Amino acid sequence: MGRLFGTDGVRGVANADLTAELALGLSVAAAHVLAEAGTFEDHRPVAVVGRDPRASGEFLESAVVAGLASAGVDVLRVGVLPTPAVAYLTGALGADLGVMLSASHNPMPDNGIKFFARGGHKLADELEDRIESMYRGHVAGEPWERPTGAGVGRVRDYAEGFDNYVAHLVGVLPNRLDGLKVVIDGAHGAAARVSPEAFARAGAEVVTIGTDPDGLNINDGCGSTHLEKLRAAVVEHRADLGVAHDGDADRCLAVDAAGNEVDGDQILAVLALGMRDAGTLRQNTVVATVMSNLGFKLALEREGIELVRTAVGDRYVLEEMKAQGFALGGEQSGHVIVLDHATTGDGTLTGLMLAARVAATGRSLAELAGVMERLPQVLINVPDVDKSRVATSAELSAAVTDAERELGATGRVLLRSSGTEPLVRVMVEAADLEQAKAVAGQLADVVKSALG
Repeated sequence: MGRLFGTDGVRGVANADLTAELALGLSVAAAHVLAEAGTFEDHRPVAVVGRDPRASGEFLESAVVAGLASAGVDVLRVGVLPTPAVAYLTGALGADLGVMLSASHNPMPDNGIKFFARGGHKLADELEDRIESMYRGHVAGEPWERPTGAGVGRVRDYAEGFDNYVAHLVGVLPNRLDGLKVVIDGAHGAAARVSPEAFARAGAEVVTIGTDPDGLNINDGCGSTHLEKLRAAVVEHRADLGVAHDGDADRCLAVDAAGNEVDGDQILAVLALGMRDAGTLRQNTVVATVMSNLGFKLALEREGIELVRTAVGDRYVLEEMKAQGFALGGEQSGHVIVLDHATTGDGTLTGLMLAARVAATGRSLAELAGVMERLPQVLINVPDVDKSRVATSAELSAAVTDAERELGATGRVLLRSSGTEPLVRVMVEAADLEQAKAVAGQLADVVKSALG
């Protein structure tokens, strides 16, 4: 049996892979691990529970709340709010844990459970393993403590969570957004109310699309994975910029006034310069993954800013930021972490800070994003190979060395083993697209020959 926890919680098709029984059991296990249920003498443990608008979130929320309360945890049910809102409220309210029900950018049939520890922080692998071990032990017949009488948890709705979170977002902005027109695509997801409200309170004129969730239409042809409607709306309404979220609003992509995409690397570059100018870019360093565009690295070098790369995944970016005390990091996909104001990627905060930079400088988003040139990036998946030998193959190592010599200073090669499939990903970046395609094709052939 494989590990339940993936790179971002437990996900699967709701009511097939992710059942009410599993949600309840994991919640009880999480209560014992994260809240140390039954050991508190000075206070009862408290959990914040939120969800995105998926229809399945309704019954899964009930299962999670039941599990937590049965373990003696008081529950603050905040309803439909973004993942970063649940993380923020977990910390702000001094809760012992937080639970978010969402499958992020995945289609509607999927759902997921993500737990936060005290302070609103993502769980380390060790804590996830302890939760999973306790859950599996119970399924195998091991009993766990069950409080009775006044010991069971109490449940109440915490409607104030919406206003508290929006006030936090607006309160941390360096300047207002008066004079800007912004189109917001809420992906019919968790940011459908939050993001428009936050931008409006900050002074922007707001146009909305993708803000009418019905439980079934989340991420359906909209949001950060489908920018076509946002591009058209920005041009139609002659807006200054547009921002797009995913289903749980922990990421943000943007488009400029002409409808051109501004990806996570470009957003990071714009924010990095703004934070450097404000003196808040600690150690003059940005953290990004190995998949960030080479143009991003070259842009930061020109501006005298250091870049630290991590493995792919916002959790690894966050771990590096916390370990080294850095203030800004993120991914090309739009997960951007501003650690002074959030414990996880926050799409609404990212969009607000990007718009604030436009307002403060009086420059267009296109001009600001022009600080970096996105170099062509070619990605080829090579299936049915022995991915375990990527790092030890002399033939492959020699081919990579030759390719990097051919590409020179404005190109690079990256080979990555898939975490779940028997394939190797070949990524090549170069100033010339045709050269990148040619080199990527040659390397893919070598990977197949050397590892097949």
